Amino acid sequence: MSGRISQLLARVPAPALFLLGGGSQYVGAAMAVALFQTLNPAGVAWLRMLGAAVVLVIWRRPPMAAWRGRRLLLAGTFGVVTGLMNAAFYEAIDRLPLGTAVAIEFCGPVAVAAFASRTARDWAALVLAGLGVALIADVQWAGSAGGVLWALGAATAWAGYILLAKRVAQGGNGLDDLAVGFTVAAVVLVPLALDSGPVWGSPRLLLLGVGVGVLSSVLPYVLDQVVLRRIGRARFAVLLALLPVTAALVGLVALGQMPGWAELAGILAVVAAVALRSRDEDPPPEDADAGAAEGTGKAG
Repeated sequence: MSGRISQLLARVPAPALFLLGGGSQYVGAAMAVALFQTLNPAGVAWLRMLGAAVVLVIWRRPPMAAWRGRRLLLAGTFGVVTGLMNAAFYEAIDRLPLGTAVAIEFCGPVAVAAFASRTARDWAALVLAGLGVALIADVQWAGSAGGVLWALGAATAWAGYILLAKRVAQGGNGLDDLAVGFTVAAVVLVPLALDSGPVWGSPRLLLLGVGVGVLSSVLPYVLDQVVLRRIGRARFAVLLALLPVTAALVGLVALGQMPGWAELAGILAVVAAVALRSRDEDPPPEDADAGAAEGTGKAG
């Protein structure tokens, strides 16, 4: 990242950068929904992984050390889990509103954050955030049981994804390992792309697929790196509660998915949770690069 860009980002408050990353992520998800008319959700998830891998490899040019041994194994496992998580999420948003699917998926990081919290304020904020997420979801099981199951599967994968991200970061450079992991996943998960034939004959569809990868993977991860260098991981975990809010807003604007009163009440509860947790000061991350990779805990 150039010095000029770094100076520009330094002037932007960390929560604003976080919201920018979340907005980019779910604009990418809205673009993915448009692609579902041509490809199945799993195929779009694979195309997203491929697009992110190509962009990151060209940008970062990971050294040979990143492609060998334990570092490769960890990065590859992380990439495959990420790909499966994205595929489950896309299957969910093919059946449920975007904000609802994200809210259910948030059960994964809520569980991880709860086990890692240390103070009563942490627990109170997380409980409040969880309540807000539950209200935002407002899921009727009879409406789309398949969508709920896919979202819960994505939540489980998201929890494993967050835990793996820390180990990957400790094994080397975070963004380099992301590039390697996404490349491995694009190869291992190629069966997901069995119906992607129409893409290769359409520059427009191919460009959309790469755009989904950049908006939903590359840009949010880079912004997370900046945010985690300024705030502690506990506060970052609660900021993740803003993702269902962001997804609901993107769903409203881009897909015409109007939230109900329960979802609006949930948004207020989530905002209250963020305000409660923000009253405390967190220590900086122990390792900026490790924190950057661990901060890729956004999903969707």
